Amino acid sequence: MTSIDDVARRAGVSTATVSRTLSGGAAVSPATRARVIEAADALGYVVSSRASSLASGRTRTVGVIVPYLDRWFFSTVLSGVSTALMRAGYDISLYNITPDREVRRHVFDTFLRRQGVDAVIAVSIELDDDETRRLLDLGLPVIAIGGPHPGLDTLTVDEIGIARLATEHLVARGHRDIAYIGAGAEFDTDFHVPTNRRRGFEQVLAAAGIPLDPARVLVADFTIQGGHRAATALLSAEGPRPTAIFAASDEMAIGAILAARELGIRVPEDLAVIGIDGHELGAIFDLTTVDQFPLQQGERAAAAVLARLGEAEPPAAASPFVLTERGSTAAAERPSA
Repeated sequence: MTSIDDVARRAGVSTATVSRTLSGGAAVSPATRARVIEAADALGYVVSSRASSLASGRTRTVGVIVPYLDRWFFSTVLSGVSTALMRAGYDISLYNITPDREVRRHVFDTFLRRQGVDAVIAVSIELDDDETRRLLDLGLPVIAIGGPHPGLDTLTVDEIGIARLATEHLVARGHRDIAYIGAGAEFDTDFHVPTNRRRGFEQVLAAAGIPLDPARVLVADFTIQGGHRAATALLSAEGPRPTAIFAASDEMAIGAILAARELGIRVPEDLAVIGIDGHELGAIFDLTTVDQFPLQQGERAAAAVLARLGEAEPPAAASPFVLTERGSTAAAERPSA
């Protein structure tokens, strides 16, 4: 088995220099670092995580807290976090936190301390004052996505602005009878995403002088199936159909497109549909969306953590978003009811 002594001999340096280089500790010249890495690669040497921790005082592990593992948005953010941290030589410890108070208490009081992480990333998790204090008591860098969150460094997402942009796109194309598919109260606990997206929708309608029809506001669950159910009920109801649907996630928007197809309703000729997220399936369904770049959100969170650890430049605090116009939206072809 290759030892650190073997690497030191091949690189022509001391074992202490090898340890500092491979553990990310004290500064080492670029030329020396290159020789050490070449020697380690040639010999197949991998530094012991325990030894690295002893040498640098760090575990090179970041704790990542997410509310869901089976949702596209969160898995995509997580992929961005994981890839960026792995490039920097860090592992992640993943915690799927739930509304259950006991589970949350164990994460903050036990798991994070037991794993000895160097930093924490909280993805769209709303923390109460006690949980925030427990995190800060760890004495570690904590980066939150989705805030703003008082007391924590947060990469904010302007949910109201995102929803306004989507609604303005429909209004600018002459749509006045616009339905909205949002999410229920159970999804409103973490940074109030459903509430803020509906608020942005309502703000644009009010500014355009369009009355809000409560019958045009439906509740789903951020899934394709939920969007399909809500859109089927909406489009099958008696009376005039809306000319457009704004779904608060791309998955729900895709469900709405599928429902329209089943009912013989043409998109976008009879019904315009827009979503939010930038889902990978959006291009397949020719879906107009407001892309909030979840993969890049994860990468930016990792960069923010690495900056706090002195290993990268900090990213901007506000996450970007952009309208991606495709074939699911067009100008209203008939007067709204």
